[in-house]
Amino acid sequence: MQAYCYILYSKKLNRFYIGATEFMPNIRWEQHIEKIYNNKSFTAKADDWVIYLTIKCYSKRQAFAIESHIKRMKSKKYIENLNRYPEMILKLKSKYD
Repeated sequence: MQAYCYILYSKKLNRFYIGATEFMPNIRWEQHIEKIYNNKSFTAKADDWVIYLTIKCYSKRQAFAIESHIKRMKSKKYIENLNRYPEMILKLKSKYD
């Protein structure tokens, strides 16, 4: 079963949101935009979220492990580098294989 780690970006907040899902990332993005889960969620603070990066994973476990890793980094620069240097994503996928 495939899963995804995804990163959304809000220009309004100048913040990233990191998530993982078994859905296609565009479907999950729509859910964030429509605020279907909870109006008090972090993504409810803005309505301009765009998909910044998607990482296709081999399993739900891998997607959630990569999500957790990125969150632990607590770094915008790290996220920007993930987008800039695809080899970083390959290393992450290998680490959590």
